[in-house]
Amino acid sequence: MLHSAPNAYDAAFMSSQAERNPAVREKVQLMSASEIERTLVRLAHEIIEKSNGSTDLGLVGVRRRGVPLAERLAKTIERIEKKPVPVGVLDITLYRDDLSTLGPKPVVQKGDIGIPVTGKTIILVDDVLYTGRTVRAAMDALFREGRPRQVRLCVLIDRGHRELPIEATFVGRNVQTTAQEIIEVRLKEIDRTDQVMLMEKQS
Repeated sequence: MLHSAPNAYDAAFMSSQAERNPAVREKVQLMSASEIERTLVRLAHEIIEKSNGSTDLGLVGVRRRGVPLAERLAKTIERIEKKPVPVGVLDITLYRDDLSTLGPKPVVQKGDIGIPVTGKTIILVDDVLYTGRTVRAAMDALFREGRPRQVRLCVLIDRGHRELPIEATFVGRNVQTTAQEIIEVRLKEIDRTDQVMLMEKQS
């Protein structure tokens, strides 16, 4: 299983939401730590069921928060299936469509996905599905690495507002949002806490 080592890239995003973007305020908590945990367990079971087990299964997390989500899902699947599930990383930070919560010009870490994808069932894992442009960039990068047998998308939150005909096979929660709202997923591996917040841009 691939684990990303802490580095300056990670440290750049450890500040609070208010420090990153004072024009955004917290509106309401959508998911607590226990709700995130229960949701990931459910998603792991759904992935196993739709994939007929974990044979030839690989999870690829979209950096940043898709990576710890993929690693947690892989650990849960491994506990159920009694066999390890490889986890890779796709770093496409410059192409993401939710940069409003990440700050300007994030540093890009380039590198291989880290796991073989040809002939495998690959589950792309991301925190929030929004316009679909991030997922398209992820799939383009994935197919440059090889030819998976099947690719499915797993997201913790689907907030709607799609611009491309892309849908997730596995969804933790659907949340209706306005254009002024932002979904912020906070994970202990990066943010030192587990919660999903609905944020609102200040007018």
